[in-house]
Amino acid sequence: MPLFITAIFLSAFLLFQVQPIIARYILPWYGGSPAVWTTCMLFFQLGLLGGYAYAHVLASSFREKPKMQLWIHLGVVVLALVFMPITPSESLRPVGGGDTSDVWGIVKLLALTVGLPYVAISASGPLLQHWFAGAHPGKSPYRLYAVSNFGSLLGLLSYPFLFEPMMGLKSQTWWWSGGFVIYGALAIACAWRYARADPEPKFDGEIPKPADNDKAGTGRKILWVLFSACGSAGMLAITNQMCQDVAVVPFLWVLPLGLYLTTFIICFDREAWYHRAVWVPLAVIGVAALVLLINQQTLDSGSTDHFVWKTAGKIRHIFAGDGVAINDEFHLYWQIAFFLFALFTLCMVCHGEMVRLKPSSRYLTSFYLLISLGGALGGAFVSLVAPRLFNGYWELHIIILLVTLLVGFVISFDGFRRYKAPVWGGLGLIATLQVFAIFALGLRSHYLETKEDAIASLRSFHGVVHVYESLKGTEDHYLAMYHGRITHGRQYQSEKFRNIPTTYYSENSGVGALLQSVPQRQPETRGPLNMGVIGLGSGSLAVHAEAGDSMVFYEINPQVEQLAKSHFTYLADCKGDASVILGDARTSLEQELARGEPRNLDILFVDAFSGDSIPVHLVTEEAFAIYFQHIKEDGFLVTHITNLHIDLSDPVRQLADKFGREALLVIHNPDYEVYHLYYSEWVIITKNEEVIKRLRDGGWVNEWVRKEPKPIHWTDDYSNLFQVIMFEGE
Repeated sequence: MPLFITAIFLSAFLLFQVQPIIARYILPWYGGSPAVWTTCMLFFQLGLLGGYAYAHVLASSFREKPKMQLWIHLGVVVLALVFMPITPSESLRPVGGGDTSDVWGIVKLLALTVGLPYVAISASGPLLQHWFAGAHPGKSPYRLYAVSNFGSLLGLLSYPFLFEPMMGLKSQTWWWSGGFVIYGALAIACAWRYARADPEPKFDGEIPKPADNDKAGTGRKILWVLFSACGSAGMLAITNQMCQDVAVVPFLWVLPLGLYLTTFIICFDREAWYHRAVWVPLAVIGVAALVLLINQQTLDSGSTDHFVWKTAGKIRHIFAGDGVAINDEFHLYWQIAFFLFALFTLCMVCHGEMVRLKPSSRYLTSFYLLISLGGALGGAFVSLVAPRLFNGYWELHIIILLVTLLVGFVISFDGFRRYKAPVWGGLGLIATLQVFAIFALGLRSHYLETKEDAIASLRSFHGVVHVYESLKGTEDHYLAMYHGRITHGRQYQSEKFRNIPTTYYSENSGVGALLQSVPQRQPETRGPLNMGVIGLGSGSLAVHAEAGDSMVFYEINPQVEQLAKSHFTYLADCKGDASVILGDARTSLEQELARGEPRNLDILFVDAFSGDSIPVHLVTEEAFAIYFQHIKEDGFLVTHITNLHIDLSDPVRQLADKFGREALLVIHNPDYEVYHLYYSEWVIITKNEEVIKRLRDGGWVNEWVRKEPKPIHWTDDYSNLFQVIMFEGE
């Protein structure tokens, strides 16, 4: 018994530990998009399906040949050792802009890096439980599934709290590879124990309900798949939303997946843990709260509702129309809590109903195969189907309504069947339709309000981009670009105001402060500026270019360029020479250096955001080393650090010091009445003493909240966003 428990626990621990390790490793290769995680999850769900299929075939086709099962699995484990260590090869790194949006490119990379090892350990759950049932007749193997899920949960939670803070990425891949070798030895020992047992074990035939036979019918099997798919898709849809609005980090991958696994642990440990009378009402409350939350998150670009938010340790006052949502007065904790409570209760209902319908242990491997198929279908729906069908994150709406109907159907059917009285089934059906109608109205309201005033909406691998129109028919008529819920530029449509700098890029922002202080803008030394910008948005920064200047924008999302050129005129109206290079900025800059073509920039602006999330690979030591090879010795690296939840001031200051430059903070906090200007924080990094003096003398420079920065030093191998999350009280 201890042998099987240890082997199953370790395999599950490794199974879910490898997911954040590999996703975190390749995240910078694909531009830091939230879709990297959902694509990785799709691969891991497909790998899980492959592992369960392998376990099912091995257990069913060689049921009477246990030694053959032993030798086959030994061969698979030995062959998987060829992939060790599982460090992704640099040769698999995508080149150019087009590859970054290739979902199947990520799947291929993962298959070549960790494919066979992942399939081998994926098979361990059902396979080792099958071997346990053969080696220990009369004992239920289903509780080992709870052990497996506990190992999975511990593997996930230990990553952001223990392994990520303690070691670099390459060390993590080597550590995992060593763990796989130990797993292989334990798995073969379990197979040997099974091979020595009776080849015709007696199965317990437990849990015969709802039908008094061993084999489940087609209807039950379909319900297994549907409930599993809804739980998986709901988890991924909520993860997508949180990552876009906060940050693409393992912590926000692990929380939803951890709760998802916890529901499996609870439901499979003991069927009695799931009580419909408790969990169904809780799920209704959780989903209702989520519907209210996402309705409050709806953009209201014309609103003047005032609220407070905090960044870099200081309280700020903003308007709801300033590119953030009204509900952002809720702290990060509360926003995440609403999402996670809804996810937990939704998955408890999905998995609880699924377990109520599970078969006897004789059909254990086929049961696990079908629920893994459901998980893969849910992942494919979110990662592959939804981005092609929808121009917004509407898959969550569909999942909520589908789960409502599924649960209502099962409860109503049980009412008709168990109590032989139509009244119970009828009451269940009426309640289902009422809840469905309430949810449908709330979700429809969110959909309509999101689409209201939107004149363009595009969705891709990199997220959802909208263009909203406001105050049409007035002098203040303007268009605004949003990525997720965050403004990425605003432009007035009248000739009078069309080329004034707005939002984060005003004359009084860090951008304006620097451009008014550089030698090329002084009367006695006037000359052209050579500028680079990481992140295009609507192209707002182009308004600052003068005749003779050159400004090159690096933009990873082709749809952003499409909307910037079709709905905004910043690029077309630019007085200097403005151009756009598609692809991940860091990769493009690296390729230019490899060709011997440094940009020789006077200024490089780092202004890349995916929604409100931070592409961490753009603020590491290696990234800054690339930037400074493109910037003149007395030039300027200007980093935009305005954020609702993340304080990047310390890692940016540490990197400035690492490269022997001074970091100056410029904060612009506009008057409430000037609604086209946003609060902003920019960090100007330079060794140009003349400009530093001019900035200080002009009163542009703000004091840092902390005199000495926290010792936060990020590299490609190590970064930890826990260090920069703004918690309450800071």
